[in-house]
Amino acid sequence: MAKTVSYTEARALACGAVRPVGTETVPLARCWSRVLAEDLVSAFDVPHFDRSPYDGYAVRSADLTSVSREKPITLRVVEEIPAGKIPTRALAPGEAAKILTGAPIPDGADAVVMFEKTEFTAASVTLFEPVRAGDNVVRAGEDVKKGAMLAAKGSVIDSGLLGTLAAQNKASVEVFKRPRVGVISTGSELVPVGSELTPGLITDSNRYTLSGALLALGCEPVAYGIAADNVPAIKAALERALAECDAVVTTGGVSVGDYDLTPASMESAGAEMLFAGCEIKPGMACAYGAAQGKLICALSGNPAAALTNFHLIARPALLKLCGRRAFEPEEFDIELAEAFDKKSPATRVLRGGLDLSGGTAKIVFPREQGNVVLSSAIGCDAMAIIPAGSGKLAAGTKLKGMLI
Repeated sequence: MAKTVSYTEARALACGAVRPVGTETVPLARCWSRVLAEDLVSAFDVPHFDRSPYDGYAVRSADLTSVSREKPITLRVVEEIPAGKIPTRALAPGEAAKILTGAPIPDGADAVVMFEKTEFTAASVTLFEPVRAGDNVVRAGEDVKKGAMLAAKGSVIDSGLLGTLAAQNKASVEVFKRPRVGVISTGSELVPVGSELTPGLITDSNRYTLSGALLALGCEPVAYGIAADNVPAIKAALERALAECDAVVTTGGVSVGDYDLTPASMESAGAEMLFAGCEIKPGMACAYGAAQGKLICALSGNPAAALTNFHLIARPALLKLCGRRAFEPEEFDIELAEAFDKKSPATRVLRGGLDLSGGTAKIVFPREQGNVVLSSAIGCDAMAIIPAGSGKLAAGTKLKGMLI
């Protein structure tokens, strides 16, 4: 039988059992939130020419060295340069060019004066203050230099990167495929959502809880329904999911009762067990294994316990499966916003909301944190770890925290 391990050991074992899925080339318009499967290096400067950030006049700063309100200077306007057009000639001394936002700076010009600071006619422009070379000029490469690293393989494409890639004229990107993760609920007491609830029956809420958590990671959840509490039924669901998916998540049947048959079903389906049980509360009951090179995360049937274990152990491994370069959770110091009045013989995981209002990271946790209290997970975005052997904790106690 597989051993019970600490949550850090469990995380390492789960992460060690997966490798990123394959890659595909996707049109830029469908790349948001996808994971890069290539390093992206800038092919050219952005912008790739000096341009004007305003509507105004391109001028030579040398023509304006002694100008003032009392001694203005009038320059001859030799052309108009709208955005999308290139100048037809260089500026000579005493000349200016009318220029629109985004248009290229003509040769000879080294500054732009906004319309609001001039008086002009169709043929001339009068200026009232000096300018310096470079004033109101967006230089080539000011945004991105040619050869600059834009993003590394394993990074998530956010809105900023999406726009930067568009500015690089990159029409498609190589990304990791979205992993398909089978979701199996076990338990003869379960019925699909929408069924008539007679005494003793429970709706299959875990399917939806875990599907939402998987979608948030960038995975594609695939539901394989409810398996009854017997080895053939669970084994059949596992084998189908393993044949069609890149990983499997199950709930139920991982404790020590007569009907807790998921670990035996995993082994019957050919899985090598990694561990059975994790030294945390909630979420202790679990069993992780690998079959056909695919991770199986068998979680508790208790909804909150399953979700806590998922975030702490399964989530990093599944992020690695997605191709993420950074898949381990970033830990930070977090304080209890209020006292916690329970002792913690085993490592305890508190879930709650992150509060930064006082300039210090604090966790505000619901009063009820039990294995079956799923509603207390609504709106939670952080977890805090209480070390094993801790007594009651006062408000302000500093713990190890992580975002979920």
